[in-house]
Amino acid sequence: MTVDSPDLTEEKRRHLLDEILLAADPTDGLWSAYDSGLAEHLIPELPALRLEQDPIHRHKDVLAHTIAVTANTSPRLKIRMAALFHDIGKPRTRVIDDDGVTFRHHEAVGAKMTKRRLREMGYEKDFVSDVSQLVRMSGRFKGYADGWSDSAVRRYARDAGHLLGDLNELIRCDCTTRNRNKARRLQALMDEFEARIVELARQDRLAAERPQMDGKAVMDHLGIGGGPMVGKALAYLLELKRSEGVLSDDEVLSRLDAWWAENNPDA
Repeated sequence: MTVDSPDLTEEKRRHLLDEILLAADPTDGLWSAYDSGLAEHLIPELPALRLEQDPIHRHKDVLAHTIAVTANTSPRLKIRMAALFHDIGKPRTRVIDDDGVTFRHHEAVGAKMTKRRLREMGYEKDFVSDVSQLVRMSGRFKGYADGWSDSAVRRYARDAGHLLGDLNELIRCDCTTRNRNKARRLQALMDEFEARIVELARQDRLAAERPQMDGKAVMDHLGIGGGPMVGKALAYLLELKRSEGVLSDDEVLSRLDAWWAENNPDA
């Protein structure tokens, strides 16, 4: 089959690629596509991954790594496609100097390449967007071992959005080292990371259910002692937060004063 073959329609290319990726183990199908030249017709950028990350020390064949990562993922088209494209930007960003080899910003470059290629192949807009975002964020976790603040963890989860589960699976599957200790450390780090995401989400839910003032602050501001009116004031402030979100301190106090003017039993 050649590029000019009338049989190689946009729909046919998608079908062939999907069929390879959705196999229980796509390894043989991907290598066969590369060896036969079919990969050049499906994803022309893919054969360029057959390079050494470090031509001096012959560190890693990016294509072999890519196929291994793809095979590691669960047989779902979105995550398999993201795995196949996650390093697609490396050939265009490779720099070799005295410090070795680098691929700076290859995820961002790869995300653009992914979007362009999948659009050209006629995949649906939402699918293209999701796969491109997974490629873009595929390297984000690499700095976690150096220490992330809670805000950084929250930002990661927020940026991933509905793709959080797929992104974390892709990161886990991106570990293809034969060093078992290194692999265990990475998985343990991901376990810790995911636990932090869950705990911070729990804390945020609790915080969202709290009014912006506590009981003591309400009593101090209104000049009242403890009692049922404090509870009613807190209930009002909680409903205010639920309906209008977080307000400025001055606005909250103003609203509380207005509520108290209407509800003060001694007025």
